[in-house]
Parts: sequence; structure tokens; C-alpha cells
Amino acid sequence: MQLEELQWRRRRLLLLAAAMMLGWCGGTMVPMSDDVLGLMAFKAGLSDPTGALHSWRQDDASPCAWVGIVCDRLTGRVSELNLVGLFLAGQIGRGLAKLDELQILNLSSNNFTGSIDTEVAGLPMLRKLNVSNNQLNGVITPLLTNNSSLMVLDLSSNALTGPMAEKFFTTCQSLVSLYLGGNLLNGPIPPSIISCTQLTDLSLSHNLFSGEIPGGFGQLKSLVNIDFSHNLLTGTIPAELGALKSLTSLSLMDNKLTGSIPGQLSNCVSILAMDVSQNSLSGVLPPDLQSLTSLALFNGRNNMISGDFPTWLGSLNRLQVLDFANNRFTGAVPKSLGQLQVLQVLDLSGNLLLGNIPVEIGTCTRLQSLDLSNNNLIGSIPPELLVLNVQFLDFAGNSLTGNFPSVGPGACPFLQFLDISQNKLEGPLLPQLGQCSNLVAVNFSGNGFSSAIPAELGNLPSLTLLDLSNNVLDGNIPPSLGTVTRLTVLDLHHNRLGGEIPTQIGSCLALANLNLAENKLSGPIPESLTNLTSLAFLDLSSNNLTGTIPQGFEKMKSLQKVNISFNHLTGPIPTSGAFSNPSEVLGNSGLCGTLIGVACSPGAPKPIVLNPNSTALVQVKREIVLSISAIIAISAAAVIAVGVILVTVLNIRSQTRARRNARRGMESVSQSPSNKHFSEGSLVFYKGPQKITNQNWPVGSVQGLTNKQDEIGRGGFGTVYRAVLPKGNTVAVKKLLVASLVKTQEEFEREVNPLGKISHRNLVTLQGYYWTPQLQLLLYDYVPNGNLYRRLHERRDVEPPLQWDDRFKIALGTALGLGHLHHGCQPQVIHYDLKSTNILLSHNNEAHISDYGLARLLPTLDRYILGSKFQSALGYMAPEFSCPSLRITEKCDVYGFGVLLLELVTGRRPVEYMEDDVVILCDHVRALLEGGRPLTCVDSTMLPYPEDEVLPVIKLALICTSHVPSNRPAMEEVVQILELIRPIPILPDSP
Repeated sequence: MQLEELQWRRRRLLLLAAAMMLGWCGGTMVPMSDDVLGLMAFKAGLSDPTGALHSWRQDDASPCAWVGIVCDRLTGRVSELNLVGLFLAGQIGRGLAKLDELQILNLSSNNFTGSIDTEVAGLPMLRKLNVSNNQLNGVITPLLTNNSSLMVLDLSSNALTGPMAEKFFTTCQSLVSLYLGGNLLNGPIPPSIISCTQLTDLSLSHNLFSGEIPGGFGQLKSLVNIDFSHNLLTGTIPAELGALKSLTSLSLMDNKLTGSIPGQLSNCVSILAMDVSQNSLSGVLPPDLQSLTSLALFNGRNNMISGDFPTWLGSLNRLQVLDFANNRFTGAVPKSLGQLQVLQVLDLSGNLLLGNIPVEIGTCTRLQSLDLSNNNLIGSIPPELLVLNVQFLDFAGNSLTGNFPSVGPGACPFLQFLDISQNKLEGPLLPQLGQCSNLVAVNFSGNGFSSAIPAELGNLPSLTLLDLSNNVLDGNIPPSLGTVTRLTVLDLHHNRLGGEIPTQIGSCLALANLNLAENKLSGPIPESLTNLTSLAFLDLSSNNLTGTIPQGFEKMKSLQKVNISFNHLTGPIPTSGAFSNPSEVLGNSGLCGTLIGVACSPGAPKPIVLNPNSTALVQVKREIVLSISAIIAISAAAVIAVGVILVTVLNIRSQTRARRNARRGMESVSQSPSNKHFSEGSLVFYKGPQKITNQNWPVGSVQGLTNKQDEIGRGGFGTVYRAVLPKGNTVAVKKLLVASLVKTQEEFEREVNPLGKISHRNLVTLQGYYWTPQLQLLLYDYVPNGNLYRRLHERRDVEPPLQWDDRFKIALGTALGLGHLHHGCQPQVIHYDLKSTNILLSHNNEAHISDYGLARLLPTLDRYILGSKFQSALGYMAPEFSCPSLRITEKCDVYGFGVLLLELVTGRRPVEYMEDDVVILCDHVRALLEGGRPLTCVDSTMLPYPEDEVLPVIKLALICTSHVPSNRPAMEEVVQILELIRPIPILPDSP
């Protein structure tokens, strides 16, 4: 490495020396122009992995024929340098300061680091400077001080930090467009920005700006677009923004703004898009806003806006998107919304709306998405809504009644998502639903639907989710469902279905969750279910199933949990990890196995096979056979006698234990409003190291925090829900599994309170908790962009793949958070369950570690608990977990982090099950490194990538996954190594 660096420096010095000397041209000496000299000096400091600048030669008298160069026709001087997306790396050197007639400098979408030289930014004729989508870092420098003619400045999507100096906008009178979004700028927005009187476009989004929006914006009469979204701005929306007659777009989403929407915004008559979502706005919608007749997008979701939902919104006939989900609107859904003929998205979910769904909405012929879920709507579903071009219909969580509308020929041609769960609908499921051939997800759960399941649902080739649970459906499960090969979730539990489980279900190879519990199913468990290689959760409990458990379940690597309790099954229980909870096999008196402590009867003895060609055995063959027969007869008689007694005793004990455990289990999971234990608990909120207790939290409010429709994830410690607290702030609520947790509130608080004091920008903050003996909730900050596992392995087609910059940022953020747990907390916190599903991603793909410290809530850390609680962490678990002689330390987290690094680099899961093999990621990559081919494992969706960064990260990951704990580095050392690989400024911890 040192030799390569010396060679590189020597080459650079030679090139610089050549640039300072005279160049050769046709054998004659020609003076090198300032433009050639400056550009060659600039090139000397670059890494050009694709050879994009091969045409740049120092012996050329003019650079005008070079790639990316535009020259002025009159003077022959360089007027434009455009090197967009050429994968160049290095720093923007001072050589460009030689281009004193440069007007346009565009270096966007490369890998430049460092900062912009003020001499380059101060070129006298420079009008446009675009260095967006690079890796520029460090404190943002005042670039406008020496250039009063710059019109466009684009520094977006870098890693620049702040706060911004007041003098940044000292001379910006010519500035027309300013883009600073997607950085790490903090502090207040400088008030001097109002001196940029020519501004038309202003974007400060996706930063950490705080404080109030400065006054004086009403003076910037030329402003057309304002984007302050995804910051930490407080205060109110300035009423003076209403003076901006030319404003067409205003985005203030995802801040901490309060107060009401000012009626003065009605003067922005040209506005097309207004987004004030995800704030803490209150009050009513000002009627004055009905004058905004050009408005196409109006988004105010996730606020606390109240009052009757305005009927005048129906007069804004150019509206295409109207979204006021999760507010406090009351009244009826206005019939006037039917006048919005170009409306495409209508979302009023999560409010307090009453009355019927207006039939008039059926006249909005361009409507694609309609979400009225979680209100108080009554009446029936208008059939007119099914003949539109609607792709998304969600009426869940209301009080709708009547039958589901009949679907005629040609209806629902584009419908993909249909959710009418948790209502009071009834009647039969109509076969015509099978005509909605584009359906992807259907959820009819929690209603009163009766009749059989239509076989026509098998005609839905794109269906991935079918939830008909908690109804009164009867008849048999249609075998035609086996033809729906994309089905991943099939939930039919809590109905009255009978007959046998169709063997055809085994053809749904994508099935991950199959729940047929609480029905009247009979017959055996089909052997074909063992073909479901993606199946993770199987619940067949509380039926009348008979026969044995297919032993093929033992070989299903994907299977995580199986519940077969309260059936009539017999025979041995498989020994795989999916069968690890004794309560999930209760109520089957004929089962046996180590899980429940019941020995299985030995099978028939294997026959003694003699060599028929052996002459020595011929004479004694009859004696041997007779002796063996006698032994078998005697043994069998003894086994039968003892077995009858033993089975009788065990059956009595098993049934008694099953009834007792079942009764205890029903008491512990009951969520009935009448459950008296809910009133015994209290919500405790942390504020720094202190806690504020609300002693009289309403029973219904506690239950409202864990609505099934708000479920966003499940893990080894419980289920996670998204919830909105009465004050309007959104939280993630983890409903903990009760069975393994501490039993007293004092023990619980002793373990949880230290977690409430932990604060770091890369850790999900614990806001508070709720405790009763039957229910424990943990309230965390809500991180909206999902987890790393989903971004790597379940990415939607519309989502771009994570590139190296983001992956490195995630790796460093995770290392910083984990390092804080190990070295910044007293006492030290060990995560124990580090994996990609526990790395949550906020805006700009910043990593936040969740579920840290929860292992403290377990009574012991023995092999059984680690084997059952951390099944989902397969592939991340350090070898010492399976070795009782080794002490569990923070080095097990380092091992998991190493696996996580490999997952980021390769885009592969830690363990992959092939047709004939199992691939362990760290072993696979280690073999490639030893074979001299480490970069062949890099994720192909991440091209291009810097080899000089990826290769050291791979080596670091393999060191972290050493089988010897003492060979693994501490997380402090890991952070230092990552910062050496790519120096990135570290922001201070969040307050």
C-alpha cells in the first residue's frame, strides 16, 4: 500500500511538472495555455477509473476538443466544464482557478470529496456551479463572498455540515437558484438569505436546520419554489409567505411547525403544490384557501388539524392529490368531493369522520387511490367505487355494514389493494371477486362474512395476501387457492371452516405465513406443506387435526414458528427450532418428545440380517431366529405393561397441565376492553434522564396503541405497531412477549430505566413504557423509512438500489451507535440481537439501531433462551452462543456487525439455502478472499464502487467475524478503521 501511494504521488508530481513546462506539438515548442495548464493540474489530482478523461493530453495546444469542454467561439477560452456522472474521485483542485473565463462548472454525480476551493467558486465569470450528488464534506464555506455574479449554486446531496456562516449570503444579489438539500447542515437558516432578491428556487430540504423560519421572505417577490422539508424547524408558518404571488410550490413537510395554516396563503394564487404534512399544526383549515383554484396537491397529513372537513375543498377542481390523513377532522365526508374530476389520490384516513361514504365520489373517474380507513363511517360501500380506475381501496377500521358490493363484468379492472377489515360487513363472499384479476392484496378480516370461500379466488394470479380471518366463513378451503403461486400470506383463522387442509396449498411456494387456526379442520397435516420452502410461520392450532406431524418440517430451514396446539395429533414432535415452545404443542395428548418431556415409544426392532452365503451360520440359523423371537415377545409384553401405566399417568398430567397453561395463556393475552388489568398500568415518558408519569391513562387509549392494522413488524421480543399519541406525535410501540419477561414492575423498571437515558443520533430513542403484569409496551421514536433488510432484500421495483455512499454511511452510523452502547454507556449495553432488520433507516438513509438492551428483560441468558429468542438472528450469532464454556461479551455484537458489513457489500443474506447446499455468507466471502477473488462477491446493483474502500471493508468484516472473540476489534477500533477508509465528519449526538 505504501509503495502504491509513493508511485501515485510520483506520477502526480511528474504530471504537474509537465503541466508547468512547455508542451510539444509537432516537434515544435508551444507555450501551454492557462486553460490546458489548469485542467491538467485538475486532472492530476483525480482518480479516473473508467478513463473518461483519456482525451485530455498535455501536448494539446487547446482543450476545446476534450471531453466535457466547451469553448467560447470568439475567444477560444474554456467557458463550460461539464463532467457529469463520470465516476471521478478526488478533490476539486485549485487548478480550475486558471479558467478565468469559465461560466458553467458542472461536476455533479461523481465521487468528489473535500470542499470547494473559494478561488474556484470566485471565478469572475462563473454563473453556474453544480457539484451535487458527490461526497463533499466538512463545514460549508462562504462561496458567494468573492462572486457577486453567480446565478445557480447546487450543493445538494453531499455531506456538508453547518451551521452556515452569516456572511454566506453577503453578496447574492444575482443568485436565482440555490439548492442545499440532502446535506447535514444545522443551526438556523441565516436571516441574510432575504438579501438574495432574485431567488426563484430555494431548497434546504433533508438537513438539520432548526429554529424558526426567518422573517422577510415576503420581500423575495420572485420566489417560485420553496422546499424546507425534512428539517427540525419550529415556530409557525410565516403569514408573509402569502405575499409571494409567483409561488407555485411550498413544501414544509416533516418539521416541528406549530400553529395553524395562515389564511394569508390564499394570496398565492399561482400555487400548484402545498405540502405541510408531518408537523404539529392545529386549528381549522382557513376558508380563504378556497381561492387557490390552481392547487393540484394539498398534503396536510400527520398533523392535529381539526374541525369539520371543509366542503369548499370540492371547489378546487384542479386537485389531483388531497391528503389529510391522521388529523382530527370531524363531520361527514363532503359530497362536494365528487366535483374533483381530476382527483387521483384521496386519503382521509385516521380522522374522526362520521356518516356514509358519499356515492358522489364514484364520479371522480380518474381516482386511483381512496383511503378512508380508521374513521367512524357507517352505511354500506357504494358499488360505484368498484367501477373506477381505482388501484387502492382502504375502508378498514370503520363501522360499515351491509354486503360487499356485487362486482359486475368489467368492474374493478385495475384494483390491486382492497382492505375492508375491522368493520361490520356481512353476507356472502361473492364469486365475482375473482374477476378483479389484478388484485395483489385482499383483507376482509374482522367482519361477519358468512358462506364458503369462493373457488374463484384461485383466478387471481397476482394475489400475494389473502386475509379472511375473524369472520364466520364455513365450508371447505377451496383447493383452487393452490394455483395462486405468488401468495405469501394466507390467513383464514377464527372461522368455521371444515374438511381437510387441501394438499394443493403445498404448491404455493411463495407462502411465508399460513394461519388456519381456530376452525373445524380435520384430517392429517398434509405432507405437501413441507414443500413450502419460504414458509416462516404456520399456525394450525385449535382445530380437529389428526395423525402425525410430518417429519419433513425438520428440514425446512425457513420455518421459524409452528403452533399446532389443541388438536388430536399423535407421534413424535420434530426437533427443529420451529418447535421450541411447549405451549404451542399443548392439547395433543398423543404427542411425545423432549420438548414436552414425554418419551416416545421405541419403534419395531430392526431385523438381524445374516449373510445367506455364510456356511458357518447355516447350522445355527434356526436357533438364532428362535432366540430373537423369544426376546422380542418378552420385551414387547414388558413394554406394553409399563407403557399402559406410563401413558395413563402422563395423559392425566398432560391434560391437567394443558388446561392450566391454556387458562393462564388466555388470561395473559386477553385484550378485551373489560380486562381489569389495563386500568392498573400507567404510561411513563422519559425526558432526558427524568420521567413523567401519567397515572390515569384511559383504557381505550392503551388498546389503541396496538391496533392490528397498524402493525409494522415482528421480532423475537414482540410485535411493533405505529401509533399516534393524543398530542399528535407518532411513535413505534413494541408490545413485548409476556412469557419470558420479568414478573414485577420493579424488576422491569430497573432494566428499562437505564435504556431511557441513552441518547445517540444512531440509536432509536426509547420515549417511554407501559407496564402491567399482563401487558408491557415500549414506546420508541418512529423511524419512517423501514429497515435495512427490506432495502437490501425486499426492495420494491420503484426503489433504486442502495449505492456505496449510502451503504458506507449506514455501516459507519451503525458502528457509531454500537460503539456508544459498548463504550459510552454505564453500565455497558450489549445488543445480543444485531441484524439488518434492527437497523432502521431515516430520511437520507441514516442508520438507527433498534431493540438494543432488550435481552436484559430476559430472566437468564442460557442456551435455551438464546436458541428460541434469537432464531431470526441466524447467521449473525457469534459461535460462543452455542458454547456454554465461553463467556458472552460485547464481542458477540462485533461478530454480528461484521456479518452486517458483508450483507451491505454483497447484498446477500447471512445464510442462504440453495437447492443442495447452505451458504454461510462469512465463510463464502472468506473463501473468495483466500482465493484472490474477493470483489466477485460485491452486489452487482451497486456498480460502480470504489475498490479502495470496498476491499478494506470486506477485510474488516472478516476480522470482526473471527471465531476467536479476542481476535475481534473493539467497536471503538472499528469506527477508527472506517474513518480511515473514508474520512467523514461526525456530528454531535442528538440532544
